[in-house]
Amino acid sequence: MIPWVHLDTAEIPNDGGTLKLMRRGSEFSIMLGANELMNSRLSGSEEALATLTCERLKAPGAARILIGGLGMGFTLRAALKALPPGARVEVSELVPAVAAWARGPMAEIFAGCLDDPRVTLIERDVAELIAGARGAYDAILLDVDNGPEGLTHAANDRLYDRAGLAAAKAALRSGGVLAVWSSAPDAGFTKRLRQAGLATEEVKVRAGRGRGARHVIWLATRGG
Repeated sequence: MIPWVHLDTAEIPNDGGTLKLMRRGSEFSIMLGANELMNSRLSGSEEALATLTCERLKAPGAARILIGGLGMGFTLRAALKALPPGARVEVSELVPAVAAWARGPMAEIFAGCLDDPRVTLIERDVAELIAGARGAYDAILLDVDNGPEGLTHAANDRLYDRAGLAAAKAALRSGGVLAVWSSAPDAGFTKRLRQAGLATEEVKVRAGRGRGARHVIWLATRGG
């Protein structure tokens, strides 16, 4: 059996813990302690985060989208595949090393998607970008943690509380979509989305393409 090789380590800002990039043959894994945050073999639900959102865009050709969390680029690549040339995609990544891994050890996985002219990579907390935006985005896609309860970074909780959801709603244009990925259901979060005045769907998707654990994607739309 091919052993895992530890390629690099990165600190999450503000004492958020330590990430490890691991490789076994052509397979990559990003770990936080003993928890595997993502694996290059399982991309189905992260891709669905993008495709389900893009299906709901009113005007995809002129859409402006914010993706919170670069990860292994699954969501970004799926969004680029679904979006026409006129769309714009901003990707917010809190940990600079993750962006470096995308152009270094994991460059083959990313397949040059960060060089797509539609893409802008911003090394900044997505919560700050959302807070500074008013009616700016047609969609906000959040995959910055294991779900609405921050595992990798406690400050992520502010994205999912009532104030955070109000900020996300304000950052969306009329008909805009807030899409949130989670490893598990969370009835309390569904309730908060609806209390924020967002028309909310909860979709269960497989971690892999038609296989693996069931993950959850919330699709919450701002009305007119």
